Amino acid sequence: MARVEAADVRRMTGALFIDGNPRSPGSTRFWGLLVLAAVIAGAGVIGDSTATVIGAMIVAPLMTPILGSALALVLADRRQVIRSALLVLGGAAAVVLIGMVLGWIVSPPDAFASNGQVSSRISPRLVDLLAALATGTVGAFALVRSDVSDTLPGVAIAISLVPPLAVTGLLLAVHRYHDAGESALLFATNVAAIVATGTVVFLRYGVRAGAEEAALAVGRFRGRTLAAVVCVLLLVAVPLTTGTLRVARDRLLAADARPVAERWATTGNWQIASVEARNGIVVIGVLGLPPQPAPTALRSALDAGGMRDADLELHLVGGRTHWCPAATDTCTVRKATRD
Repeated sequence: MARVEAADVRRMTGALFIDGNPRSPGSTRFWGLLVLAAVIAGAGVIGDSTATVIGAMIVAPLMTPILGSALALVLADRRQVIRSALLVLGGAAAVVLIGMVLGWIVSPPDAFASNGQVSSRISPRLVDLLAALATGTVGAFALVRSDVSDTLPGVAIAISLVPPLAVTGLLLAVHRYHDAGESALLFATNVAAIVATGTVVFLRYGVRAGAEEAALAVGRFRGRTLAAVVCVLLLVAVPLTTGTLRVARDRLLAADARPVAERWATTGNWQIASVEARNGIVVIGVLGLPPQPAPTALRSALDAGGMRDADLELHLVGGRTHWCPAATDTCTVRKATRD
């Protein structure tokens, strides 16, 4: 494997280490692009526009301090580690805040329940970690190898940093706290994967030796640093594993509930618009003309089908929402909440 030269390390540190002076070109560029990316991502999520969200991914500069953290860890440069970590945390907080402001301005009646950009970012799974590890590896590789740096725009699109933070802010604004935590977990997953893969790639390419040739400050790299990075990955993997199992259970639950709901709907010539399961709750959308079939009959049918432990949320398109808790034979009318 080729080892990086002193010139390559200077190029990498110049690209990844942002000056602490808030008026420096690197700092103003970072914050200016970050604010614009946050607004673009928030607008794209609100408008459910994939193209706009992709635009925000390309503009967003958060990858810089994240990879900068990995490089600083490899060089054992504590000052740069702290500075890069603070930039990541501060940048993330700024994007969430902008998302909250946009959420307060545009808050829709359904609290983004039907928004595809939101729903795709509130159920992180192990496969998201695997994708982030692969993408982080490509990003670090592109920085080490200047001859493949043209892949960085693709890396920016593949890794999801600003959009999940924007979703977190929007969901906090409409009080969907659990889902906001899930989108924040997706962001944390991507950050942990980038730092981990960046650290490994920089070590494998001999960045420390190149930095010494470039007369840069290089501290003592300890094995516990690498162990800490691995521990963070494992900590992230635990809730992702739980989420993967939950998604699998929800899919099975929705598959079991659909034929039961369709049989129930035919009794009143109604139609099933959608059948989903969210965190063990069966969510069914139904449409038709009055009179409506009895929600309690559907509750009983689900119980008979072996779904007694699942709550039921029944949405009548253009009408009311009925909430039928598990292990009961009653349903109440209420406004649906998913926080």
